[in-house]
Amino acid sequence: DEELLQRIQATIVQVQGDYEKLSSVTGNLLDDRHQRQKDIEALFQSLERLQKEKADKEDLELGINVKADKAALAGKVSRTQFDTSVERLNEMVQETLSRLVGQEQGWSQVQQQLSEEMESKLDRLELGPFRQQLEEHWKSILEQLKEKMMMMEGDDAAGIKKQLLAHFHCVSCDRPVSMLVPGP
Repeated sequence: DEELLQRIQATIVQVQGDYEKLSSVTGNLLDDRHQRQKDIEALFQSLERLQKEKADKEDLELGINVKADKAALAGKVSRTQFDTSVERLNEMVQETLSRLVGQEQGWSQVQQQLSEEMESKLDRLELGPFRQQLEEHWKSILEQLKEKMMMMEGDDAAGIKKQLLAHFHCVSCDRPVSMLVPGP
């Protein structure tokens, strides 16, 4: 029974260690998710700023016709280069978003798995009744053991006070003994 209690205590310690590890992993995952969320927000802000600062085609043509000469125009970025760069940037943003969605799905799966594992572990509220049940079981086993020991000791009396009566008592300790009467 002591061995069972030791195994239960070892299991409890192991469950607590597992719980601490899972808590640490969950914290790290949440920190990673918050950082990724900040990165996504920064990308969206950059995209919005880029879209606001992007030159309108009509304004650019008007500016070229009115203000720019051909030499200055040659030093500027062409519309096709700009559009190509914006498209590449949009593709990179989309790729990053798809990766983040995939990572968030993976994070959700890990979180679900952690939740399932945490639900299958015993918590401190469940350990109280379990411990009480074990203690009650232990007490009943001890009582049964004591009763069996008393029954076994009862047959070893040194002698009897009165013969031929239904109730006998030990000569040395005067406790009740059940024995067969010797002789006819």
